[in-house]
Amino acid sequence: MGAGVSTTATQNDDGSTLSLPSETGLDDVPENCISSMMMGFDPQEICTLARVNKAFHRASSADFVWESKLPPSYKFLVNKVLGEQNLGSMTKKEIYAKLCRPNFFEGGTKEVWLDRCSGQVCLFVSSKSFKITGIEDRRYWNYIPTEESRFKSVAYLQQMWWVEVIGDLEFEFPKGNYSVFFRLQLGKTSKRLGRRVCNVDQVHGWGIKPVRFQLSTSDGQSSLSQCYFAWAL
Repeated sequence: MGAGVSTTATQNDDGSTLSLPSETGLDDVPENCISSMMMGFDPQEICTLARVNKAFHRASSADFVWESKLPPSYKFLVNKVLGEQNLGSMTKKEIYAKLCRPNFFEGGTKEVWLDRCSGQVCLFVSSKSFKITGIEDRRYWNYIPTEESRFKSVAYLQQMWWVEVIGDLEFEFPKGNYSVFFRLQLGKTSKRLGRRVCNVDQVHGWGIKPVRFQLSTSDGQSSLSQCYFAWAL
């Protein structure tokens, strides 16, 4: 689309005519220029600009605009959670929209999505994908249903002297800084008068030794932290 310029004819004092250019508007801006400008905005701002007029709407759907918002590893994500066959049939805008939704993979034990504002990769891992000491022994462990987990169940430990949880994850994360959170809850929850209550009457021993959390990556990076849970009792 090119920018067109219309003219308006006026008459001089000597009777000759003079053509003056009329005012130009947003509709006269080339779509590729609008698309290039949109690369500097975040996704929510792009969607807002798409409502300006038809030219802005068409420009907001350009593949190179949305590819700039996707992480470098987006092809890995598409293959991992959407299937390789879908990559060539979707626009970059459609890929971005699908990856921003919760996507479960590996039997529903993992969930990944893109943060709509930052484009950063977020990942949740279910307890069912970890190797847990004695998890098959129903004297000590049970999986109990709960609406508090996005995976609809949690591993519940009734009693054990020592426990180790090990997990492996094969995943391509874009370069950057990440935070890792381990969620461990002491006591069983219930609701009283519409409020969430956690019963810790039968919880013992967590303050004797610290709980250790450790993470390592295939390129040699590692992190270790430990803490006591006595304060939670």
